Amino acid sequence: MSVVKINAITVPKERFEEFAERFASRAGKVEGAEGFEGFQLLRPNDEREVCLVVTQWRSEDDFTAWVKSADFAAGHAQHREGGPIGTASEIWSFDVLETKAAADA
Repeated sequence: MSVVKINAITVPKERFEEFAERFASRAGKVEGAEGFEGFQLLRPNDEREVCLVVTQWRSEDDFTAWVKSADFAAGHAQHREGGPIGTASEIWSFDVLETKAAADA
């Protein structure tokens, strides 16, 4: 059963662009991680200031291995070097019970 990990990061609206730029220039190694199934970066289009980093993994063990990897550390170096953009963050974890995709047109 797949798992979804969501990093809910509070980002001041005036720093949304900087937040997106950091993700665009990240190491990008997650795509090759064992068990990685998908990634989405979501920015609110309403009054909220919580951006979501959504990843899907084949298993909890695959996610844990990624977090402990050198590639994870390299991908988060910007945070250590440039300081945080977010003012708070929280990790949410979910089991995927059902998935549907749009039918091809």
